[in-house]
Amino acid sequence: MPEEIFKMPRMGKAEYDGLVEEQYVCRIAFKGETHPYIAPFLYVFDGRFMYFLSTNYGKKVQYFRDNPFVTVEIEHFSPDLSAFSFVALPGQLVQVEDAGQKRAVRERFVHLIKSKALSTSVLSALGHSPHEPVEVLLQYEKSSVWKLVGVKADEILGLKSQS
Repeated sequence: MPEEIFKMPRMGKAEYDGLVEEQYVCRIAFKGETHPYIAPFLYVFDGRFMYFLSTNYGKKVQYFRDNPFVTVEIEHFSPDLSAFSFVALPGQLVQVEDAGQKRAVRERFVHLIKSKALSTSVLSALGHSPHEPVEVLLQYEKSSVWKLVGVKADEILGLKSQS
C-alpha cells in the first residue's frame, strides 16, 4: 500500500500576517507575454496594505499596465531549511496618485531602509544612485508607488514547515 503524500501545514491568518509584517522583500508574479514574469521588490506594509516602489522602466511596468492582476509571494526560511514558511497573495496592483499618500509611503521606505540598516545599494532598485542619501526617495519621484488591493482571504495561500 503506497504511503500518503504529506501535505504542508497551512498558516493561520495571524501567522501569515506576521510573516508579511516581519519581512520586507517579496516577489511579484506578473502575467508575461508567454510565461509569468517574476521580479523581486522591496515593500512596506501599513497593517492593511502592501506598497511597492517601482522604477519607471523595465518589463514589469509594461506588464503592470497590460494586466495589473498579480500574485505577491513572501517567504522566510532558516539557512538549513529546517524551518520555512511562505505566503502567496493574489490581488491587483494600483498606482497611487495622491501626493500625500505617496509621500507617506516614501517615508515608510526611508524608515525601513534606515531601521533595517539596509545598504544604500538598494536605492539602485528604486531608481536612484546608491551613492545618494536614502532621503533622496522623498526629494525626487524616480519611481512609482504601487499598492496591492483586492486580496481575498479565501485566496491567500500560506504554508509552513512542520513544527
